[in-house]
Amino acid sequence: MAFYTFLSLAKTEIMLNLGKNQPLDMEQLNALFEHATEGIIIANKQGIIIKANPSSERLFGYNVGELEGKKVEEIVPDKYKGNHEKHRNSYHKNPHPRSMGQGMDLFAKRKDGTEFPAEISLSHYTKGEEPFVIAFIIDVSERKKVEEKIKKINSELETKVDERTRVLKETMMELEASKDELRDALEKEKELNDMKSRFVTMASHEFRTPLSTILSSVSLIGKYNLEEEEDKRKKHVERIKSAVTNMTLILNDFLSAGKLEEGKISNNPVELNVVKLVNEIAAELSNLLKSNQKIQYNHSGIEDLLIDKQFLKNIFINLLSNAIKFSPENKNIILNTKISEIAFEIMVQDFGIGIPEEEQKHLFERFFRAKNASNIQGTGLGLNIVSKYVEELKGTLTFESKLNEGTIFKINIPLNK
Repeated sequence: MAFYTFLSLAKTEIMLNLGKNQPLDMEQLNALFEHATEGIIIANKQGIIIKANPSSERLFGYNVGELEGKKVEEIVPDKYKGNHEKHRNSYHKNPHPRSMGQGMDLFAKRKDGTEFPAEISLSHYTKGEEPFVIAFIIDVSERKKVEEKIKKINSELETKVDERTRVLKETMMELEASKDELRDALEKEKELNDMKSRFVTMASHEFRTPLSTILSSVSLIGKYNLEEEEDKRKKHVERIKSAVTNMTLILNDFLSAGKLEEGKISNNPVELNVVKLVNEIAAELSNLLKSNQKIQYNHSGIEDLLIDKQFLKNIFINLLSNAIKFSPENKNIILNTKISEIAFEIMVQDFGIGIPEEEQKHLFERFFRAKNASNIQGTGLGLNIVSKYVEELKGTLTFESKLNEGTIFKINIPLNK
């Protein structure tokens, strides 16, 4: 009787949909049940199947009439049976039409124990006081396969998109880096060109004096032919040597600054005797010494050192030539060196014009010249070069200066022994 009650309910629903002028008889309703493509199962409150249409029997792999009398848990996967009974009892407490498992993956079990994904909708009706549940079941295996394919395709597309995005980001970063490198290169090129331009201007001015000195001294030497004029000849020879030394220092400053700017220097340490090197440099610079000036040199510790010779030579030449230039006659230059187990120390002290306090912060800038040094020959590159070489040697450079009292430069280079 429960099945016919279901048909009666179905008939009423279909009549409402089709209109009262197109009623369906019991034969048509029975055909609807028998030939429906969905599996239809009717169960009582105890969960016993009282009717199953042919589609449901084929769906679950049972023979005709074989499902009837079995509990619905027979077509539920074993791992879900315990919970299913609780859900079934809960549903009877508040029966209402619904789609089961929205947003969930539901599975049903065939007679042979295999499982398949299913879509299940529930409805209910009451015969007398006894409630019944109607389940409409669809095998969605093919749909799931399609969904899995779509998921896989989407996943692959997302992976490709992520990969392309990553490559694009890397390319953008590389382009940005290249842009920065190009900007830095252009800026460096601009600075280098500016330095060359300033050097040409500066050289034309700085070379004029020593060249004039050389020209005039050479002209005068030719006039001193007598033996008693030997002292005069020597004086002009010394002037020529001093002028040539000055020009050499200017050229060395420019060449060193250019190499530093272009990054064309490398630290190549060699074993050398510091005392011997200092004495050689002092001899080279002797032509620059003013009247009653001399370099007082003191050394303590061992004399041999592993260091880049050219770096060290440039440091000594620039510090000593500056000390000579900015000191008056009768004032000596003090040079102290010390080699200990941990460091190589240099101290150069002069008693010259000093550096104005407000200008000391600019002392190591390229082309900087203090106001009180404007009438003294120089390039403004020397101390910048010294600071760069000290930096290459991983050392520190400090100074103390007082106006009209002199300046002390101190260098500390750590030794890795």
